[in-house]
Amino acid sequence: MIETIVKRDGRLVPFDPRKITFAILRAAVAVGGRDQELAGRIADRVVAELERRRDQAAGESPPSVPSVEEVQDTVEKMLIEGGHAKTAKAYILYRYEHSLRRSKKESLTYSSENVPYRKLWEALSWALDNRCHSLAGLGEALREGRLPQLARACEDFYAREIQALLDGLLENLEALRLLIIAGPSSSGKTTTTIKIAQALEERGKRLVPINADNYFFDRHTHPKDPFGDYDFETPQALDLALLNEHLRRLIAGDAVDIPSYNFKTGRRDGLAGELRLGPGDILLVDSLHGLYEPLSESVPAEAKYKIYIETLAQIKDSSGAFIRWTDVRMMRRMVRDMQFRGASPRQTLLHWYLVRRSELRYIVPRLRLAGAIVNSFMPYELLFLKARLAPYFPGFIQELSGNPDRGDALARAERISGLFSQIPDWNDESLVPPESLLREFIGGSSYQYH
Repeated sequence: MIETIVKRDGRLVPFDPRKITFAILRAAVAVGGRDQELAGRIADRVVAELERRRDQAAGESPPSVPSVEEVQDTVEKMLIEGGHAKTAKAYILYRYEHSLRRSKKESLTYSSENVPYRKLWEALSWALDNRCHSLAGLGEALREGRLPQLARACEDFYAREIQALLDGLLENLEALRLLIIAGPSSSGKTTTTIKIAQALEERGKRLVPINADNYFFDRHTHPKDPFGDYDFETPQALDLALLNEHLRRLIAGDAVDIPSYNFKTGRRDGLAGELRLGPGDILLVDSLHGLYEPLSESVPAEAKYKIYIETLAQIKDSSGAFIRWTDVRMMRRMVRDMQFRGASPRQTLLHWYLVRRSELRYIVPRLRLAGAIVNSFMPYELLFLKARLAPYFPGFIQELSGNPDRGDALARAERISGLFSQIPDWNDESLVPPESLLREFIGGSSYQYH
C-alpha cells in the first residue's frame, strides 16, 4: 500500500485515499452528481493506478513516492477515461482555482477587476467541453475524425469573442472618438480590427487608422543589443510627444500631416499624407502598446475605448503544464514573417527575448485598463504551426546548445520542440476559412493584410 505522498513544498505526509473520494464527489456535486459509491470506485481505480506505477518503479533508490500533482493528474485521467466528462471538467477547474490562490492571484471565477481570470475560466471551460484542453486531445480529435468539428468550434468561439466585444463597444459609441487596439506581437490585432471595422460600418461609423509605426524614432537612436539587434519593442521607441499632438489635433477636427517611416533605411523620410476625421469617423490606433497611458494621454478618457487581444491558451502538455501564450505568438510571428516580411524563423527566435521583456514591462501590467479583452487562441492552429515550423527546430537547438549567451532562445526552442513532439502531424489547411484570424499568419486570407 502507498503510505506517503510528496506535498508541493517537498514534505512527506500520510496518504489518505478518502481525500481522493471527497475531491471526486465534490466535483460531481458541482455538476449535479451525488453518487458516493461511484466516487469511491473511481478513487479505488486512482489508487490502483498509483500502486501499479509504484510497482513498476520497484527497486529505485530512493523509493518512488507519488506527489500531490501526480495524484491529481491520475484523478483527471480516470475521470476522463471513465466517461465522466462533466465531473472531470469541474475537478480541473477546481485545481486551477487553487493554483491561482497558491500564487496569491484572484479567483478566476469571482474576480472583480478587469483582468483575464474570467477569460481564462471561459477558455478552459470551452476547451473541456470540446475535449481539447490537452495536446493529446488534438491527437484524439484527429484519430476520431472530429478535426473539422473542432475547427468550426474554434472559429465560433472567436466569433463570440468579437460579438461580446462589440456589445460593450456599442454602449459607448456616441462618445467614442478614439479606438485603441492593443496586445502583444502576433496576438491577432489586425484581423480583430478588420472585423470591428466591418461591424461599425454597418452602423454608419468609419474607422480611420493612424499607423503608430510611422512615429518610430530613427533606427540609429534605438538601443542595440550585443548581437546587433535593435529594440523596437518598447513604447519609448515611438515619438510619443508628436503622436499625442497629432491625436489631440485630429480629435479637435484639424488636418494633420502624418510622417512616413521607412523600415529599409530606418528613418522617417517625408510624409505619408494628410489625415482629417470626418463626421462619423473614429480614429483608430493599432499598437502593441495601446494600453500604455502616455501613448494617448492627450485624448480624454471618455472619448477613447481600449481593447486588448491575447492568445489566452488553456491547453496542457503531457507534463500537465499549460502551454505559454508567448510561445503561441512567437510561432505565429515566425510563420507570418518568413513569408510576408522577409524575416527567418531563426531571426524571430533570437529577437523574441526583447519582445517578451517589453510585454512583461509595458503590456501585461496594464491589462486592467482595457475596456474589453479578446481571446484569439484557437487550439487547432497548433497543427499548422507545427507543420510550418517543426523542421527548423532541431537545427536551432543544435546551433544554440553551444552558446551560453543564447540561453533564452535555446530554452524556447527546446520547449517548442517538446510541444511539437506531442502534436499530431497534419498539414491540410483547407480546414481554415478564408476569413479566419489564422489566415493573418498562414496566408490565403480574404482580407488584405500585408
